Amino acid sequence: MPAITVDDLTVLPRLRAPGLGDTPRPVWQVTTAPSGYEGEGFPVRRAFAGVDLQLLDPFVMMDQMGEVDYAPGEAKGTPWHPHRGFETVTYIIDGVFDHQDSHGGGGTITNGDTQWMTAGSGLLHIEAPPEWLVEKGGLFHGIQLWVNLPRDAKMNNPKYQDIRSGEVQLLTSPDAGALVRVIAGTVDGHAGPGSTYTPMALVHATVEPGARLDLPWDVDFNALVYVLNGSGSVGTDGRPLRMGQAAVLGAGDYLTITADRAQESRTPKLDVIVGGGRPIREPLAWAGPFVMNTKAEVLQAYEDFQRGRFGHIPA
Repeated sequence: MPAITVDDLTVLPRLRAPGLGDTPRPVWQVTTAPSGYEGEGFPVRRAFAGVDLQLLDPFVMMDQMGEVDYAPGEAKGTPWHPHRGFETVTYIIDGVFDHQDSHGGGGTITNGDTQWMTAGSGLLHIEAPPEWLVEKGGLFHGIQLWVNLPRDAKMNNPKYQDIRSGEVQLLTSPDAGALVRVIAGTVDGHAGPGSTYTPMALVHATVEPGARLDLPWDVDFNALVYVLNGSGSVGTDGRPLRMGQAAVLGAGDYLTITADRAQESRTPKLDVIVGGGRPIREPLAWAGPFVMNTKAEVLQAYEDFQRGRFGHIPA
């Protein structure tokens, strides 16, 4: 897994161990992601399917894209499509994705890079593997997280943050048994590079076999753990969690993730995405690529899209 890493974790800043008055977060729910296809036919797992939207807030959904090893000619992306009212966070763990939009933006993200797109008032965009990857084939793996925008930011102008792998804040557990990559937000006083409208944190952690990660987490945030690969447990009571499963945690000062001592040879470590934020607690009207507050606003988004107000596909 070529997302950013280091050979010697002992050189990294250490997370603090839980204190005497700190409360561990309990596990409220464990769900298993159904598999499906998105865009032109690339495989995804709907990471948070089955989780109540009130427990996800400020998130809307998350897809695990792949992991898939494409043969030559197989790699796929998405056709041109619109968005309004939220942000897409695309984190590429393995492979390459190109992006282009109707406002003239674009770029390429690869191993460990993140593209944070604020759709805001609306745009058209396309995401696809580069032509050389389609011809050659290769491994592709990543996630796309949808982050809701509060009512007063939904119609802001679209913007981007291109976060390169080398900009991510790297931390380790007190015993150096886990690598924590902070993509956005602040964890134990260490800030990631991503800037957010709604206070939140996004982390990719790799836990060595048999190791335990006690991750300090903002008490005002909800907390969700999703397993990218490997197996382990979550919570101090050791609730089992494996690849393709998500855990919703309750209130507390920190969350606990433990990797099983025995892992599959193909995935020798436990990799998880941890996300959470301060709930927006506003009405949610979500239909396809539009995430608004009311049904009328969603219908208006469809009308604006059909009338070409999101811009036009570049020649």
